[in-house]
Amino acid sequence: MFSEIMRYILDLGPTVMLPLVIIVFSKLLGMKLGDCFKSGLHIGIGFVGIGLVIGLMLDSIGPAAKAMAEHFQINLHVIDVGWPGSSPMTWASQIALVAIPVAIGVNVLMLVTRMTRVVNVDIWNIWHMTFTGAMLHLATGSYWLGILGVVVHAAFVYKLGDWFAKDTRDYFGLEGIAIPHGSSAYLGPVAVLVDTIIEKIPGLNRIHFSADDVQKRFGPFGEPVTVGFVMGLVIGVLAGYDAKAVLQLAVKTAAVMLLMPRVIKPIMDGLTPIAKHARKRLQAKFGGQEFLIGLDPALLLGHTSVVSASLIFIPLTIPDCRLSTGEPGAAVRRPRHHRFLYCDGGRGTPGQPVPHADFRCHYYEYHPVDSHPDDWPAYPTGCQCRSAKSRRTSRLAGSGRFPPSPGC
Repeated sequence: MFSEIMRYILDLGPTVMLPLVIIVFSKLLGMKLGDCFKSGLHIGIGFVGIGLVIGLMLDSIGPAAKAMAEHFQINLHVIDVGWPGSSPMTWASQIALVAIPVAIGVNVLMLVTRMTRVVNVDIWNIWHMTFTGAMLHLATGSYWLGILGVVVHAAFVYKLGDWFAKDTRDYFGLEGIAIPHGSSAYLGPVAVLVDTIIEKIPGLNRIHFSADDVQKRFGPFGEPVTVGFVMGLVIGVLAGYDAKAVLQLAVKTAAVMLLMPRVIKPIMDGLTPIAKHARKRLQAKFGGQEFLIGLDPALLLGHTSVVSASLIFIPLTIPDCRLSTGEPGAAVRRPRHHRFLYCDGGRGTPGQPVPHADFRCHYYEYHPVDSHPDDWPAYPTGCQCRSAKSRRTSRLAGSGRFPPSPGC
């Protein structure tokens, strides 16, 4: 019964689940019910708006990226499902329902021991920590190692939210907000490392380039809308579109640049009173200690530099995959009925054996990425490869170039 209730709540998705959590959280802090409801509803509306704009971006840039791959004769036939595909798989894992209270417990323990200032209310995105635990559970067969993975990932992410709260405040203007996100917070240290290296390179360390600099230098032609329009033109031309399609794509990318910061406003309208009230109450209760409200990184989409980078990196993934096609294929384990897809060169033939790694050995089969696992044929009798430890057989989906394997 409990598991069914939890799965029903999780199936509501972030646009409903996060506002509900915000309403409950703000009510526990002593806010009036009407104010709690208003703030939660504004946040939900904001996330719906983000979804609509991202949908516009993907519907526009996605086909262009695909056309670009075809235009440059790049053979890509495996889909990166992203979080819409990964999160349902994660919530369907055996460890999912336990991971939520575990991650919340880690947060509470770290708050009590003053190891973090982050009060994470972004319950939906605990799925990232759950994903780590599920992978450990599947790889080792140990349920408790999976739980340990959730604990370590959660603790690490909460600390990262702490460490980069100053940047969240100074650069993005989000006072009292942290971004303890399971799959993007860790990029903060990577950015620091890259920035440190750049600052050590003579000449390169003198270059200061930002969206504000472009706007100051080029005036109206440097505004985010114009930049988005130009990027749409470039992407359309690289995709081999005709003039009509290029112009349509350019206007849509310009619309994304304009609309994305605006759909963030309802979220900020809902968060501002909650953040102020939460900090006031928590500081009074815990002797003046500062606290940060942990939220989704979608808030950062209000900055034009983030949107610009998003648009630029979509076509940049095409040459990245092009470079990867020269490498030997790497197959991904697909235990039971979970589907894990990967980006690969597609140079194999059905029936090739996959080289075993560590203690696992798998038999390779090709299945279209849009097929259902129940439609896949059974393994050939003579080539079933099992784990030496767990004795479980795994299936694979995809294609690749593999050397001969003595294991099968």
